[in-house]
Amino acid sequence: MDNRNDNPAGEPEGRLPVPQSPAAASQALVPAPPGAQALVLGREANTPEEASDEIDLLAYWRILVKRKWWILSTTIAGLLLAVLMTLMATPLYLAAATVQVQERTTQVVHVGDTSPMRGGWSQRDFFSTQLELIRSRSLMQRVAADMGLTEGRELESLQPKSGWQNLMSRFGGGQAPAESDGGEESEQIPPEVRERWAIGQLLGGVSAAPVRESELVSIQFVSASPGFAVRAANAIAEGYVESNLERRFDSSSYAKTYLEERLEELKVKLQDSERELVEFGLKEQIVGTRGAEGTLAEQNLGSVNSAFAKARADRIGAETRWRQAQASTGAVLAGMSDAGELFKTLQTRRAELMAEYQTKLAVYKPDFPAMLELKAQIDEVERQIALETDAIKGAVKAEYDAALAQERTLAAMVEEIKAEVLDLQNRSIQYNILKREVDTNRELYDGLLQRYKEIGVAAGVSANNLSIVDRAEGAGRIKPNPSANMSIGLFLGVMFGIAIALLAEFLDDSVKSPEDVEGKLKLVNLGVVPRLPKQTTPQREQEDQRSAFAESYRSIRTALQFSTERGIPAVLAVTSTAPGEGKTTTSVALARNFVLLGKRVLLIDGDLRNPSIHRLLSLDNSKGLSNCLAGAAKPGEVIQVPDNLDGLSVMCSGPLPPNPAELLAGARMVSLLTQAVERYDHVIIDSPPVVGLADAPIICNLANGTLLVVEAGRARVGAVRISIKRLLAARARLLGAVLTKYNAKAAGFRYGSHHYMSYDYYAYGAPAASAKRLLGRRSR
Repeated sequence: MDNRNDNPAGEPEGRLPVPQSPAAASQALVPAPPGAQALVLGREANTPEEASDEIDLLAYWRILVKRKWWILSTTIAGLLLAVLMTLMATPLYLAAATVQVQERTTQVVHVGDTSPMRGGWSQRDFFSTQLELIRSRSLMQRVAADMGLTEGRELESLQPKSGWQNLMSRFGGGQAPAESDGGEESEQIPPEVRERWAIGQLLGGVSAAPVRESELVSIQFVSASPGFAVRAANAIAEGYVESNLERRFDSSSYAKTYLEERLEELKVKLQDSERELVEFGLKEQIVGTRGAEGTLAEQNLGSVNSAFAKARADRIGAETRWRQAQASTGAVLAGMSDAGELFKTLQTRRAELMAEYQTKLAVYKPDFPAMLELKAQIDEVERQIALETDAIKGAVKAEYDAALAQERTLAAMVEEIKAEVLDLQNRSIQYNILKREVDTNRELYDGLLQRYKEIGVAAGVSANNLSIVDRAEGAGRIKPNPSANMSIGLFLGVMFGIAIALLAEFLDDSVKSPEDVEGKLKLVNLGVVPRLPKQTTPQREQEDQRSAFAESYRSIRTALQFSTERGIPAVLAVTSTAPGEGKTTTSVALARNFVLLGKRVLLIDGDLRNPSIHRLLSLDNSKGLSNCLAGAAKPGEVIQVPDNLDGLSVMCSGPLPPNPAELLAGARMVSLLTQAVERYDHVIIDSPPVVGLADAPIICNLANGTLLVVEAGRARVGAVRISIKRLLAARARLLGAVLTKYNAKAAGFRYGSHHYMSYDYYAYGAPAASAKRLLGRRSR
């Protein structure tokens, strides 16, 4: 079959030839069937996807693989930060001494019971008390004096170094010079300040914890100096045992003297309290206790108080009615008095007169005698209503005044009787206080006398319940812990990197994978074109029929064959959202593949603003589509045939017109396409981008099918959706989308691990040069 642009006999010069096959003519500008339009929205039109709440772990893994360098960077930063903090941290050493604490109490006044305390709560309270005694300020004061910390320069040497000094000492840089002369400064510090400083140092480093399932307590001390930590732990243990023994000995030694003095004091106090009780009873005439029913004054107070409560309730009710009467009118006010029926009658009479007045007002004037008489009757009724209202309010007010006066009278009586009762109770209270004091002094005197006799019989003092089991002999380093710091830094670095990767991925609204085309854009994915290395070109890859790039466009060609019920559309428009997404390369590649099938293809450069087909195919652009649409040339005069593509005809854009949209929307464009589909099997139009231009919707409306080119990683979902809406608004027959410049590694896939990136498989049997180039590309 001769596919060149020859002019058959009988054809007028400058026009496209007459169709050579009825099948080609039947496809001329025929609207696409309904099934083709259903393919526009992909799954949304045919098989709607149900919303799923399942977590796609594979999608998250792809995100992490895609952003692996971010995660690696934050991980390294976390490790470096952990190393730096470890090097700058001041080393701390821990020394521990073990003390046995027996659960036994020393009770001086109860010498007969020296058994240990038992029970859950008592045991916990006992050990809690001992731990607090170890951390007490008084014990630290004793230890500071025993260790001689209040003198000399030992405290100054215990001050932690700065982070920079620690870092320099790690690398052998020496120490920074001292800020001041420690000797002179230590002599200037007052003794009380130095003592507080020493106590603070000890309190900040000491800790105590019981050993499980035993009576042992571990006394630990943490310091930047290992020697000082050992000394402090042993000194605190010794001071704790000695202070406990001193407390027990001191309490036993002065117990007898203390009891003797207390007995003498209580004896004198008991005599004085008994004498005072008798004198107060005679003075106040209080003989005995009161009866169960109370005194007469108390009974009167109860009855008067009940009457006062009732009077207050009546006053509150009367006050409420009075306030309601002030704010009420009409039926509500009438219900507050016995004269309510008269009030209601007057209101009814006024309403009747007003109604009659309004009725006659439609016939008579207001100054008519009958109207004046009615007006006088209305005024009289209103006057009576006002008088009745005042009378009702006056009655309610009088009721309120009477209730208020009753309440005030009873209140005065309550206060008078209350004063009498309080006076009697005051005298009785003082009497009872004196009596209880006598009883308490007698009980205390008898108890201390018995304890005094027991102390005289008891001999010696019980042994100390505290003893040192193990003394601190060395200090171990506890901080910094390099392995723990490295683990924490590694964990935080990885977590922070993952968080940054996920955040960046979710903020990125570009179309990154074929799943985004189907899921976010709701378009049928007709194919995926891989990204080419920088050192190669689409033309070079197209020439190698075994390359993945060429195979991808053969796959798209196959998908287009099944895109409609009639196969590949007769007129196919190729467009994109923005420039540079690969629509021209796609148009040329599809034209090449259709030619390889033996089809007659016409490739039209419909981009009358920025044409590029003539540069790709090395053709003359002095004449083209713009000349035909302007009527300056016939279609047959501007069609060119590339030398290396037999069967492909190309119509370049021609000179750039000032009004591309008006030319494309004219009748000559329709006539051109009608003639083209009669002569060629397929017409491919390289359309301008959709966003911002009116050219693309016009061309896509004239085509039987539209192919949307989307660049992976660059095209934004929002912008592509706007393009789709514009195309659908122009009634374009959108067949699907082609994802171009797809990089599986950048999207989180590995070559050969995803079905969209299996094009390298078709490089089998490739020549040595092609195989070498492919292997080189993979190695990079």
